[in-house]
Amino acid sequence: MNRRYFLYGTASLGARGAMAQTARATAAQESEGKRRIQKATEAAMAMQRRDWEQGTLAQAMLEADDRERVILLTKAAIVQRVRDGRLAVVVSGSATDPAMGGEAYARAAEWTADPQIQQAVQGLLDWIRNKARRNADGILYHVFGPPEMWSDGFNCAPPYLAAMGFYDEALGQIDGYWKRLWNPEKKLLAHIWDDGEQQFKDKDFWGGGSGWAAAGLARVIRRLPRERRQDRERLAAMAKDIVDGCLACQRSDGLFHNVVDQPATFVETNLAQMLAFAAYEGTSAGWLPENYLARANRMRDAARAKMDPFGYVQGVCGAPGFDRPGTSTEGQAFCIMMEAAGAKAAARPARG
Repeated sequence: MNRRYFLYGTASLGARGAMAQTARATAAQESEGKRRIQKATEAAMAMQRRDWEQGTLAQAMLEADDRERVILLTKAAIVQRVRDGRLAVVVSGSATDPAMGGEAYARAAEWTADPQIQQAVQGLLDWIRNKARRNADGILYHVFGPPEMWSDGFNCAPPYLAAMGFYDEALGQIDGYWKRLWNPEKKLLAHIWDDGEQQFKDKDFWGGGSGWAAAGLARVIRRLPRERRQDRERLAAMAKDIVDGCLACQRSDGLFHNVVDQPATFVETNLAQMLAFAAYEGTSAGWLPENYLARANRMRDAARAKMDPFGYVQGVCGAPGFDRPGTSTEGQAFCIMMEAAGAKAAARPARG
């Protein structure tokens, strides 16, 4: 046999073999992701839920393209509607938490053309845009008591407003929270700003708050029209800064501490899921460099190790007090969102 032909044929077989091996690995990951989404969903649907938990789970079902459960969760949220327009209020609730489900509820209204759902979505939108308490600059307060702004708020009104086409309002809320909560030296977000006292109520860099913010920014970026390139780039820089700031505090096992720069606080699972979701979204959409895919995979692997045989993600900042490790609906939801975003990232062609 001609030596050149032999070497060429051997190299071709090697390349084809490597491609086949990669395809098998991708298929195995996809299958594992689907299995984990199913397990996490079954556990989440069994959990008792408050307004933000119902909404976050509905959004997770939207990310997983589970239309039936989006509609079911929306109809259940309407049962607990209150006069001011907020949905899923089973206890007194907060001012902006119900908006976490706004995008998913709006999609349910679109898919079903159900007048009751449509009316409820408009009522929630009217609450967020016109009724909820805010400061003189129009920045929403998170709770009904003190005039507080929380890092959680990045994932409340802004994604809902952006999904409904109110881009300037979404960006205004983000800028207001960023101005008060972002620490440029630490590259981390403080948790709670008291706008009345003009000081931090909680200046700790709570991991969950940074995770909410990274996820919320990723969702707003996704909704901004193509012509708003500068806004997309600005939000992408914010999201990257949050991810980078948290990664600088990452543990050797791929997880984080509950207060990310305080090793004395407990080891927590959900921030890894939240950041993995944002990183998968960012690499898929092109606003994060390709090497963040490996970082997302590492966080996903660490979080996957925390799922028990019943599908509950253990070690998240746990309900109902969120002051110790445990389980929570948002931990289940971000497991689903992470897996769905990871599958999308794995399916796309690699960027050159």
